[in-house]
Amino acid sequence: MKKKLFTSLLSLSVLLSFAQKNVSAVPGLKDEAIKDIDSRYEDYKKIALQIWNYAEVGYKEKKSSALLQQTLQANGFTVQSGVAEMPTAFLASYGSGKPVIAILAEFDALPGLSQEANPEKKPITGIDAGHGCGHHLFGTASVAAGIELKKLIESKKLSGTVRVYGCPAEEGGSGKVYLVRAGLFNDVDVAVHWHPSDANSITMTSALANTSAKFRFYGIASHASMAPEKGRSALDAVESMDYMANMMREHVPQETRIHYVITQGGKAPNVVPDFAEVFYYVRHPKKDQVVSIFQRLVKTANGAAMGTETKMDYEIIGGTHDLLINRTLGEAMQLDLQKVGGVTYTAEEIEFGKKLQSTFTYKVPAINSAANIIPLKNIDAGGGSTDVGDVSYAVPTVGLEAATWIPGTPAHSWQAVACGGTEIGTKGMMVAAKTMVLMAIDLFSDPSLINKAKQEFIQAKGDYQYKALLGDRKPALNYRD
Repeated sequence: MKKKLFTSLLSLSVLLSFAQKNVSAVPGLKDEAIKDIDSRYEDYKKIALQIWNYAEVGYKEKKSSALLQQTLQANGFTVQSGVAEMPTAFLASYGSGKPVIAILAEFDALPGLSQEANPEKKPITGIDAGHGCGHHLFGTASVAAGIELKKLIESKKLSGTVRVYGCPAEEGGSGKVYLVRAGLFNDVDVAVHWHPSDANSITMTSALANTSAKFRFYGIASHASMAPEKGRSALDAVESMDYMANMMREHVPQETRIHYVITQGGKAPNVVPDFAEVFYYVRHPKKDQVVSIFQRLVKTANGAAMGTETKMDYEIIGGTHDLLINRTLGEAMQLDLQKVGGVTYTAEEIEFGKKLQSTFTYKVPAINSAANIIPLKNIDAGGGSTDVGDVSYAVPTVGLEAATWIPGTPAHSWQAVACGGTEIGTKGMMVAAKTMVLMAIDLFSDPSLINKAKQEFIQAKGDYQYKALLGDRKPALNYRD
């Protein structure tokens, strides 16, 4: 008994000594990592701008995904392509054993946001899409962080496994949901992510749960003037549904968001449309409310079909959870972000930024505020949606935002696209890459940080059993068509 106790105490002593040694080496490792990432600034800038030029929309990001995969393979990662039935998704791994730290990478562009790297609105001829949410920077920074961590593991300064998750179609395609549903995060200890923004902060804002669907109506074509009585308009059905949905807004919880676009409404005014389609989003901070409100939206579609004597079907396109914030990890990452610091602009970049700010119709922050680090906030509900939410229900998750756009620039704007094609975007991208690496060094070096984060995660999740809001459908690979 005494021998067993002595052996246990000795083992504990060795572990504590090892952990203490790791923690004491952390400042030096962080300085080394920052210096090394900075030395590859031009390499990562080139990759990001290539993806910016590709501007491929969700599930069509063939060249963008291939470039990131090739970069990881060239740096010693083992890469699995086409995971979770998504051709542009990938999983890149290096190392072995615990902990397993996941870094999320996105790379899809947005339709209709083509724009030159110019402070005046100038779409690129022949190009429709643009990186209005900065995912060309997102994916590149995440790959850069993964490569730096690989170097530290390879040199035995860290031990464990780093994984870079290639996550397609965040913009409405819910790519990460399929990765979670396929169990690809089951052995992960912590997931780290970031997002482009106009300021530098740790993500302490949750997200709205979301369900999206395309409602399709089928009518009867006829000559709209000579034989209107023989036709049944699918467009009338869409407009009837939209009218009822807009009336429903008065009778849903005030935090609800409902958006729609008519994606097809007919081809010619003198032909009664026999097909029409409308694309809807339903959002709310609580996932159960999203499910309930969406069911009511389906009733408006059924009613519209009945009243116009058309037929209706619908296809769930996406569905994402709210985002579980982990304050334990957020507090640790805040220190790392402060160590890295914000973005400083050159005189030429300031001139570019002021011209860009002149296109806004609202008061904008000072351009030099991009150098600031926003203090850690209290957790709040947020206004957008992200498929990172589903990851946060699978594993403790932490993220940051970095100033890749001139302060005051909204996401999903041509101004964001313009910034993303310049050094303004690249500088912010490097802030994110370095901060994620420092956060991962903390996680690899301090098991107690992971344990504390997991305890908070378990408490926040409660007894909820994860279920994808998009059901068991396969990835909507053609949702942008």
